[in-house]
Order: sequence, then C-alpha cells, then structure tokens
Amino acid sequence: MKKIFSILFLSVGICAFSQQVESMETIFNDKISIRALELYDHKIWYSGTDSKFGFVDIQDPKNQKQIILSEDKLEFRTLAQDKAAFYAINIGSPAHFFTIDKKDLKSQVVFTDTTKTAFYDALHFVNEKLAYTFSDADKDHGLKLAIYKDGKWGMLKNAVTLHEGEAAFAASNTNISSTKNFVWIATGGKASRILRLNLKNEKFEVFNTPFIQGESSNGMYSIDFSDDHFGIAVGGDYTKQEANVNNIATTNNGGKTWQIQASGQNAGYTTCVKIKPGSKGKEIIAVGDQHISYSSDFGKTWKKISDEKGFFVCQWIDKNHIVFAGKNRIAVMTLKG
Repeated sequence: MKKIFSILFLSVGICAFSQQVESMETIFNDKISIRALELYDHKIWYSGTDSKFGFVDIQDPKNQKQIILSEDKLEFRTLAQDKAAFYAINIGSPAHFFTIDKKDLKSQVVFTDTTKTAFYDALHFVNEKLAYTFSDADKDHGLKLAIYKDGKWGMLKNAVTLHEGEAAFAASNTNISSTKNFVWIATGGKASRILRLNLKNEKFEVFNTPFIQGESSNGMYSIDFSDDHFGIAVGGDYTKQEANVNNIATTNNGGKTWQIQASGQNAGYTTCVKIKPGSKGKEIIAVGDQHISYSSDFGKTWKKISDEKGFFVCQWIDKNHIVFAGKNRIAVMTLKG
C-alpha cells in the first residue's frame, strides 16, 4: 500500500546547507530486507530476502514487478548490472551467482562457490566487461575476489593476505568503488584497511586507516570515490548505533592516507554513503539504521536531515532525488532545489 511521509521544513541549522528536504515518499512496501539497489529504465531495481528481486517504477509506483530467483529462501545483499543483465549473489554457502536478463527477466545460475566460508559482501561493475565481488576469506586469510571478465566468472589470483578477523560488511553492497584506473575495497572488523587495485598493472596496494577497528563489528561499511583522488568512507559499530567516533574519513590521494572527519559530531553508525554526481565530492548523502545525513563540504561536517529509521542503502536518482531502501520499504526523498 502506498504511503506518503511528509517531512516538515528543517530547522534553521540546516539552512547553512545547499539542500533541504522537501518530502519523503514511500513507493514500495513488502515483507523484505533490501540492501542493494540499481537504477535502470526509470525504475528502481532491488534484491533482498526470501530470494526476492524486482522493480518499482519511479514515475508510476503502481507499475512494479517481483520475481523469486530461487525456491530456496536465499538472502541477497548484492546487485549489479551491465547493458544486458542484472547480477546478484546470495550471502552464505553455497553462493549462487545469478544472471537476470533485462529483456525477459529470466534468471539462471552461472557460477557457484561451494566453500563453507563463502559470503559475498559486495558486487561491483567497473565497466561493461569487468566486475569484482568480494567474499569473506578462507582459512588461509587470502583476499578472496571473484572476477567477471570476458563474460565468465572466475577467481582472481592475488597475493594479498587479510589479518585474522578482517573481513567486510554486506550492509549496502558498497564496500567496493572504482574509477577507470582503480578499484578500492574497504575491509572491517579486527582491521579496517583499504585495498587498492591498479587496473593498468593489476597490482594491489594495501593502506592502513585511522578508522575505528579492533572488534568484529567495527570498521568501514561503505566507500565512494568521485575520481582517482577524492574518496569517503563511513561505518562505525552496528552494535553501538549512537557511537560516532572515528567512523567517517576522507582521502585526497586515492586512499593512501585518510583523515578522520566529524568525529564525535555526526549521527552515528552509517551503512551507505553516496557522492552526489557532478559535485566532485562536495555534496554527499549518507544513511544508517537510525538516520539520514548530508554533507555539503566534502564530508568535513554533517547534518542529520531525517530521523527516518530502517534504511540501509541509498542512491542518487538525480540532483534533487534520492532513493532509500531497507526494512520493508523503498522511499524517494525530494530535496528542495
């Protein structure tokens, strides 16, 4: 049932920001947890719990469709696309790699990882022919990446070793980011580091960060880069939602070094961050289980612009509209132009 949540004009404190919230409209309801979104053909596409995959039309929310990818009640926290298809991988083992044709929405499993430790946290396309997906490591602690290349999935050989208890979080399908030259992967847990893959020479570099880390629930949950230099990371501790120390950081040199921002002065644990397209990193939206926050100064300061709860993932539709998804719903926020 379609519900509309009106948001009152924000307090004077937000006026310093270039954008204000005009409205928040729920356009989809279901018994589902959604942690991955894609935009295509004026529609919001999602994958989630109970093997559910589907879309809702942005302009006409009554136009929506949902299919069940498997008779097993799989949980999907990944979703990506190229020109011809969508791609999704369930968490847990065995991990099934699904392809969903965009023309007829017919799906098939094209690859399966049967290792007991398989748990794919994010799936990301660099371009039409190249994609990466990051799984929890096996007992050898080696970085486990699957690569999609030349139309096929396979495992990427590399020499990166993770620390004991270092993994990633399947919170919003956004612990991988890329440009034409680099792929960045954010880890968390006992160690929270940045793994950078140079796409030209196919070599990895590993960078330490000052991000909160040391416990299994600590670390970076989401990253986004505007270019080869500027990037932002958000996260925290999902067991301590209000904790806001060392949970936001930015880089200006491609991830080599990171500067903590707004420590003790932000809304707390955050699962997803997205740079506004065209803003070169100046304007950023972030969402956590308990808040939606906004920055207009390259992530240095933040203002909570909504107390909406239960959202895990977000994506810019255009400069004035953002889609949010999470527990049982998808909503679109309109920013005042």
